[in-house]
Amino acid sequence: MEMLVVNAFGIVFSEHSKKWIEKIILWLSITGFIIHLALIYLNKFELLGALDQFKLLANPISAIYTPFTFILIYEIYLLVLYLPRSFTTSLSKQFEIISLILIRRIFGDIPKVDIEVDWFHTQENLNLIYDLVGILILYFLIYQFNKDSRVSLKKPINERIEQFVTWKKAISLVLLFCLVIMSFFSLYHWLFEIANFSLVQNVNTIFYNDFFGLLILADVFILLISFKYTERYIQIIRNTGFVICTILIRLSFGTTGFTNVALIISSVVFGLTILKIFNLSEKVD
Repeated sequence: MEMLVVNAFGIVFSEHSKKWIEKIILWLSITGFIIHLALIYLNKFELLGALDQFKLLANPISAIYTPFTFILIYEIYLLVLYLPRSFTTSLSKQFEIISLILIRRIFGDIPKVDIEVDWFHTQENLNLIYDLVGILILYFLIYQFNKDSRVSLKKPINERIEQFVTWKKAISLVLLFCLVIMSFFSLYHWLFEIANFSLVQNVNTIFYNDFFGLLILADVFILLISFKYTERYIQIIRNTGFVICTILIRLSFGTTGFTNVALIISSVVFGLTILKIFNLSEKVD
């Protein structure tokens, strides 16, 4: 069974598969951008009157939203790939994904901004400010997190660690399968809403709300399995703290505006603090 998991993981996440997916994502991003841009101009010339209600077809800048969506899909693939490496690497990729979601949201929300009124008197204008400031803070915090993660002491590979990694590879394969099913379901639901001219309340939460919920379950499974391979208090606290970070990110999808950005930033701050304390404890030991 162990060899089956290792071989399956090696095939699905091989360098060849990774490059193949990169090419597909590149072409999908370019094609999606062109199609989105074409729809915007068709809508602009009133050839798509039935779609006037969709904000993402109101401004050419919104076309950048589509390629970012495909880039995020590739980042999720990398997250599943990095999941067996370490909790720290996996969490770093989660932070990068949520920051990209925030950047994508900026391009989607720009058409909603009203520059003819007092900038601070509309929620849409305030949301743009929150997002812009938030992405700057996130960019710095993620840099610090990645920097501190490289400081962490690397443990020598032994049989117990190899067994633990095999467990994580099995979870990655199951997670990838669930994500593929979930993505098709989310796409179908979104297209169904469009076909019925129904407005999705928050297009930024499509798929990612459920994705981070599923990721929490995967992290909890890995955390529980880790109890079999380590009894060190500081490592258990670190891993548990990282799961809390994922939960905070998941909670952010249920909020908007300042609260949304604050929850995302608090997740990264909490993870960075946990990692710094862990590194200090490792030096003492």
